[in-house]
Amino acid sequence: MTADTSADGRTVTLVLKGVRAKSGLAKPSFHGSRVQSVSWSEKGSEVYVTVKLAAGCKVKAGALSKPARIFLDAVPASAAASTSAKTGTTGKPSAGTSTSTSVAAAKQAAKDAGLPDGTVAYQLAPGLMEYDYKVWQSGGWLTAYFLDVDPARYTWKPALGQGQVPGLAKLSSISDAKNATAAINASFFNWNGDLIGVTMIDGSIVGTTYIERSAVGLKSDGTTVFGTITYSGTVTAGGVTQYVGGVDAERGTDSLVLYNKYYGKTTRTNEYGREITVVDGRVTAIRSGNSPIPANGWVVSLHGAAADAFAGVRVGDEVEIEQHLGGVWKDAKEIVSVGPRLVKDGVPYVTTTAEQLGDIDLHREPRSAFAVTKRGTYLLAVADGRQQDSHGQTLSEWAKLLIAFGAKDALNLDGGGSSELIAGGRVLNSPSDGRERGIGLGIVILPR
Repeated sequence: MTADTSADGRTVTLVLKGVRAKSGLAKPSFHGSRVQSVSWSEKGSEVYVTVKLAAGCKVKAGALSKPARIFLDAVPASAAASTSAKTGTTGKPSAGTSTSTSVAAAKQAAKDAGLPDGTVAYQLAPGLMEYDYKVWQSGGWLTAYFLDVDPARYTWKPALGQGQVPGLAKLSSISDAKNATAAINASFFNWNGDLIGVTMIDGSIVGTTYIERSAVGLKSDGTTVFGTITYSGTVTAGGVTQYVGGVDAERGTDSLVLYNKYYGKTTRTNEYGREITVVDGRVTAIRSGNSPIPANGWVVSLHGAAADAFAGVRVGDEVEIEQHLGGVWKDAKEIVSVGPRLVKDGVPYVTTTAEQLGDIDLHREPRSAFAVTKRGTYLLAVADGRQQDSHGQTLSEWAKLLIAFGAKDALNLDGGGSSELIAGGRVLNSPSDGRERGIGLGIVILPR
């Protein structure tokens, strides 16, 4: 695909090479404040899609996969206005104006909802609102995007990058794989996709950390809870008890790691260990490494001193595996732990020092967050950064902005180049890498 833009920037032509239009394909019909018309024509093995824009708009073309599709994001030119542009006596760049009825209605909808100035509000579907926010702040523009989600119509769930740990995938691919209504990036992760933070999916723990971190959880009764979380686990076999060093993570020296079905078909460990397969509380097999992982059980993977401690365990022996997360997480079936906490009971509550995360709050950066509002809705939020169009947020600024959009409790998610928000298969924001980054975990919004 190539994209050609006219001299005045008002007409964009996409050239799709090596394709043919489907016979009887309906002519597209578009009506909006940013796009005046869309038409297509066919010449040999090429299809030409011509998009005519309203005055003062620009576009960004891109492609997504699974399923394969292309997109054009049309935005007001003011969204990329130079910070040197001045107007009046305030010294702020002009944010531009529009006489479009739809834009005026979107601004009025935001005003009626009590949202901050600079917000436009669109209803994407029953129970799903999009809020686009753009303002000039000291030093530059800030652009942020919010999805307000009705829990009566939708629920949320963590989703792994490749359907297992480790594994990296674009958020659009994660969203497509789950046929999600919306999605946002979630946890910190290692280069290979190992999750950093306690993670639970369908009641199974698939990631751990021993550093106390903030988390959000979904309980079996549908209640969403926030709090701090730490993991503790033990394995008892042959009269010996050992502490768990991690779940679905790379095995370290002298450690004990638990593997379940979310790690894939095998443990992918080397031969310098001892692995005990456990099904229904009994040892069913013992190997040195790369053991098959049962769908209904565990592999207890041991190295060094941990392996020596369980040297006397035999096939048929009883094994007790205990895992604990703390009282507030009782009955939780989904958990995402990232941090720091941003908002508690409607006021800023930024816990970077307590969670040893001070280094992520040194500058304004791209940010992501998951919140529950005073309205009782879920709020998925992303602030762009490292761009001319948006300089990002400090965590304190981010907490205050979330409160302005109604957040009662909010958790910071992984930021930087990972920050991304999707609705209806469309990437709403502009990831700072200039493209989607592979991530280890997302949060997807699914219809009830």
